[in-house]
Amino acid sequence: MSETAQATPQGQRSAATVARAVADILHDANANLVASLPDNWIAPMIRHFDSDNRFRHVPVNREEAAVGLCSGAFFAGSPGVALMGASGFLTCIYAITKISYTYQIPMLFLITLRGAPGDTARFHVSNGLYLRSVIDAIDMPAVYIESFDQLHEIGVAYRHMSVIGRPCVVAMGRDLLKGLR
Repeated sequence: MSETAQATPQGQRSAATVARAVADILHDANANLVASLPDNWIAPMIRHFDSDNRFRHVPVNREEAAVGLCSGAFFAGSPGVALMGASGFLTCIYAITKISYTYQIPMLFLITLRGAPGDTARFHVSNGLYLRSVIDAIDMPAVYIESFDQLHEIGVAYRHMSVIGRPCVVAMGRDLLKGLR
């Protein structure tokens, strides 16, 4: 972990520090393309990838576009990372299973763990009710990260997706993304 990812005396970090740590982990895993869709929980991470010269950051307007970009990146020699909210991930299940699964295209989905305990947005509760079940139903390897100490699992998931030739998903909780855990 980088020196800048030090905890404050209260055990909290800034959201920007979490974003920087995620970028460092992905860089160490040889990721270089990040396609993103806006979500307020990951806004600091999107800003970081947009300004980090180690990555090509491509904002997209639809979740399926992130699947397409990451697929193209794979065929160009480097699997991509799709950064989005949980609801965005759920909208692109068909694209994932039709394109990624059919053609064995690895890509990493970094998503929010919306609807889980701690999410104060009532309209995201439905995501919490079925997100994990949908991920399980399509047999996608998943890692659920709730604390800064677990961030290294992102690199493990990125390398694993290349081994298995399929997408993996890493879902990150609210308190982690806000730097509270």
